[in-house]
Amino acid sequence: MSRSADPGNFFQTETSIEETQRKAKKSTNNAGNPIKLPSKILAIAADPTNPARVYVAESAGTARRVVLETGEKSHIYRGPTAPVTCLALGPGVIYAGCWDKAIWSWDINTRATQRKYLGHGDFVKATLCFKLEGKELLVSGGADATIIVWDTASSEKLYTLKGHARGIQDLVVDPTTVLPDSVTIFSASSDREIRRWTISVKNSAETANTQPIIAHETSVYKLSFDAGDDLWTASADNTAKCLSRERGWQADTELLHPDFVRDVLVDERGGWVVTACRDEDIRVWNRATGDLHHIFSGHFEEVTGLLLVGSMVVSVSIDATIRQWSLKPDDLQAAKLAAQEEFDGVETEEVKPANNKTSQLTEDEERELAQLMDDTP
Repeated sequence: MSRSADPGNFFQTETSIEETQRKAKKSTNNAGNPIKLPSKILAIAADPTNPARVYVAESAGTARRVVLETGEKSHIYRGPTAPVTCLALGPGVIYAGCWDKAIWSWDINTRATQRKYLGHGDFVKATLCFKLEGKELLVSGGADATIIVWDTASSEKLYTLKGHARGIQDLVVDPTTVLPDSVTIFSASSDREIRRWTISVKNSAETANTQPIIAHETSVYKLSFDAGDDLWTASADNTAKCLSRERGWQADTELLHPDFVRDVLVDERGGWVVTACRDEDIRVWNRATGDLHHIFSGHFEEVTGLLLVGSMVVSVSIDATIRQWSLKPDDLQAAKLAAQEEFDGVETEEVKPANNKTSQLTEDEERELAQLMDDTP
């Protein structure tokens, strides 16, 4: 018996029909110069050797290298049959965490499949790689609430770190702790805790004399350190926060959103904080005041990741597009003006002539009225 995947053949509520129509209409927009891919995009990572390229993780089970300026999909990395959720890049190697509970790896240039890392009991959500004592290490976090440290050369599992009660959402290196033989990483989890772990070749464990950082009411999705070494967080409690190192990781900035916050980054040169929200929008905030400055709208599904490339924010979404948003002062001001004009219903490409037939005032009377209005306090 054949089965249809057409939603028109199933019962739909009026609300779901309206939402489908809204997304279909919005999907035709070209805001952010969309680069369209075949499947949902779940993560983005920078190319450490070329800022003009990015790597993305796709729900179709592939990782892909994309040239931002041309949209060229220059390299595709295949193997998994389940969604790829996260990426990390090492010297000549790309690592990808997957729903199949494994971490896949490929040679960046030849795209040949290399080692496969097996050890998690549920899908992998976060990956990091770095070198200590001349040894390349891979760190992964899974929905099984564990963090695993791997020797990339042998795919040997060196340490399994436990402490979180729910799945790991993100991992990030504390830039103030990087030493030749050890480093501290921060982990974010669905249990709302942020924990610290000291990683070395000889031993890895939760950092001594530390307690979990609890700054949110529910899941913490993303962590990002700024140039001042303070920690920015994105959470399902509809906030992004800056946790001050000097104040013992207490929040000194809180940015309120209408829905889950999926990612956060800081543009140091421009003085902006940029956030990705489940409501499909990307928000630009004044870092000094915490005021909302502008909203970039273009994606028609949830935004899943952000990357800062120079003065350009690159965003990815479940809508299967990569979009780019300039933070250059002139471009940002132009985008803000265009958004305001659209909101006010002003046509930017065509100015409609006035219909004088509807006016009952003479030209002189209209001029006098305009002057009076200008003089009104």
